[in-house]
Amino acid sequence: MPHYDVVIVGAGIAGPALAHGLSTLPRGKKPRIALLERSLAEPDRIVGELLQPGGVIALRKLGLEGCLEGFDAIPTLGYCVLDSGKSVHIPYPIGYEGRSFHHGRFVMSLRAAAKRAEGVDLIEATATELIEDGGRVVGVKTTRKTSEEEFKDEYRADIVIIADGCFSNFRASVMGRALAKPVTKSQFCGAVLEDVTLPIPKHGTVALIKGSGPVLMYQISERDTRILMDVKQPLPADLKTHIFTHIVPQLPSSLHTAIHKALDKDRIRRMPNSFLPPVEQGTSASKAGVILIGDAWNMRHPLTGGGMTVALSDVVLLRSLLGQVDDWSNWSSVQRQMNNWHWQRKPLASTVNILSVALYDLFGADDENLAVLRTGCFKYFERGGECINGPVSLLSGIAPSPLLLANHFFSVAFYSIWVMFTHPQLISAPNEKPVYAVASLDQYPLLAIKSVHVFWTACVVFGPLLWSEIRWWSPDDLQTRNKILSQTALVVGAAMFGFTWTLQHVL
Repeated sequence: MPHYDVVIVGAGIAGPALAHGLSTLPRGKKPRIALLERSLAEPDRIVGELLQPGGVIALRKLGLEGCLEGFDAIPTLGYCVLDSGKSVHIPYPIGYEGRSFHHGRFVMSLRAAAKRAEGVDLIEATATELIEDGGRVVGVKTTRKTSEEEFKDEYRADIVIIADGCFSNFRASVMGRALAKPVTKSQFCGAVLEDVTLPIPKHGTVALIKGSGPVLMYQISERDTRILMDVKQPLPADLKTHIFTHIVPQLPSSLHTAIHKALDKDRIRRMPNSFLPPVEQGTSASKAGVILIGDAWNMRHPLTGGGMTVALSDVVLLRSLLGQVDDWSNWSSVQRQMNNWHWQRKPLASTVNILSVALYDLFGADDENLAVLRTGCFKYFERGGECINGPVSLLSGIAPSPLLLANHFFSVAFYSIWVMFTHPQLISAPNEKPVYAVASLDQYPLLAIKSVHVFWTACVVFGPLLWSEIRWWSPDDLQTRNKILSQTALVVGAAMFGFTWTLQHVL
């Protein structure tokens, strides 16, 4: 087998994009890249079908924007959020759009682009084991089968990059004692609806469901619309009955027939919604010579559709940094760029990661304080202007700023408290005619106590997510500790600014 400059394991989203990106680096000698994938047939998944504007921008930087053409991808212009019969329109900023599509068709388009790239060999083989020499990964062992026999091969390279997805077979061995394990709170149950019209065409629809997680819908081709229903773990024994009884009645009636038809026609497909914080690579705790990328390394809740945007943005940055290393066999030089990569990706990746889980906690509210925040969040969006433009810019990967995220998150928290005091609240029993009333003065003392609980809940939601993004550091690394302290100070400042901004512009 020939020696490659780079071996990439996994040809999903990140793998082909990185292979193409590295092949176009302005180097004296074009790198030789082996892109390995266990099956080159079109994949069939129920997630990875919505690419935010930030992901489109990343594709453009890689020269891969053409991969969105030629397979019935649908322009996406924003969101519509539904709650108890009410809706709010959340458009992307003018001039930006995302795309939604069948996942497999996009993957095949990326693979085709990688295969056309100079120096890239797209190989159908299953990576089974990392090859190590002197404490460093120098390649992978593979198997490939024909109708008659099985072949075992080895692919050696200066750098091995693992992009084998959320169920990575190599995550544990690469990260070693630095390994973080994915946390799964729920699963998306998916189906394809045929010939339906969403409340706002070319917009993703998020329906807030009482007693369950949110439902996400978006058009993925001219006739097909994906529906993803979040069901918390443990899953009910009779999943279909649970969906028909507790979820479907809360969705627009115009969709009921199509949902019943889809679930009766095909099995309910499921995908775990996992969160995996990005542990720094290239340290003494992880293996030398190998890099994890994409969902193999870092995952967030798919509610906001940010996974491909983070992965493609990571590819853009990693390509640029590796391009600054003359000799990829010099691991110490690669390590320095990996440290830069870890921190330079933070603004976008941390923003998307934190927002995805924080929004899920609010939209899937399962206690009284979270329900207050969910109501406040919906009413915050109803105000329009910057109350929409800021959050959707964060969600879409256009405005990569944890500081702006903290500002809006705590503005929502303070506004939610204001709503408790000043907006009509439901006071009738569940089975009675709805009756609403504004809180009276004698209720203020109890509401003041509840306000403290609500704000504390907001901190409990946001704080651990922030910590998961900044806590992975070496105790002896003074520079990194200073970064952590400065980021923490920024978030505290954002909370204070959010309170002041809310008083001046919202309340």
